Amino acid sequence: MLEIKNSTAVITGGGGGIGLALAEYWVSNGGKVLLADVAEKFLEAAENHLKEWSGNVRKIVCDVTNENDCAKMADFAIEQFGAINLVAPFAGIIKDGLMVSPDAATGKVTRKMPLAQFQSVLDINLTGVFLTVRECAERMINNNCKGLICLISSTGSLGTAGQINYSSSKAAMSVFPKVITAEFFRRGLADKIRCVAVAPGYVGTAMVRKIPPAALDKIIEQIPIGRLVEPYEVASLVGELYRNESLAGEVYFIHGGLRLGSKG
Repeated sequence: MLEIKNSTAVITGGGGGIGLALAEYWVSNGGKVLLADVAEKFLEAAENHLKEWSGNVRKIVCDVTNENDCAKMADFAIEQFGAINLVAPFAGIIKDGLMVSPDAATGKVTRKMPLAQFQSVLDINLTGVFLTVRECAERMINNNCKGLICLISSTGSLGTAGQINYSSSKAAMSVFPKVITAEFFRRGLADKIRCVAVAPGYVGTAMVRKIPPAALDKIIEQIPIGRLVEPYEVASLVGELYRNESLAGEVYFIHGGLRLGSKG
């Protein structure tokens, strides 16, 4: 079993949501955290909040779609803490919309998802994860670090209407753990650096709680446990996946029993 105490987590998307919840969980268990985010304002607020709990917190502004930024982030973690033990590339965006939208009266397509709307989600949710993992994994190997790469997928990976961009990116996260684990196994690294993914359902982040009450009530009606999953519950699952060294190469759903209907 691995111990969180004195271990270093690199968390992108750390300025809020599940990323910040994981950072809170990590420092509360004696770990060290490097927070990365593109939104400097939220990043600074998150760092100040976490430093009330621990002095072992650093921040860095990072555009995860930029190779140089990701390399600097990984180097900074090593410079500040001497190791990387958890990689949590949680930076992500949603830009929902139907691929094609026929007019109700004419039946003809009047709107379609612009390429930029599709591509921007893949750039951050897929390419950004690849760059973050690649750069951090290189430093982990070169500095003889032991730990976990924990990706974030979603129940949306099963296919949600209006999310062809987001669902595609999260479906990709579902296969990353298998590919990375197989590659590390070939190189004799799989016992030192594991890879998994967590796949949340509807999580009670600030963004989700801003959904109009009537719409949010309809969402909660679909969840067997009768409520949203809390960000800290997702963070707790990541912690257990880190500790238990037998867990590798899989996706672990945390959705309160949610099953998507045929209309997504």
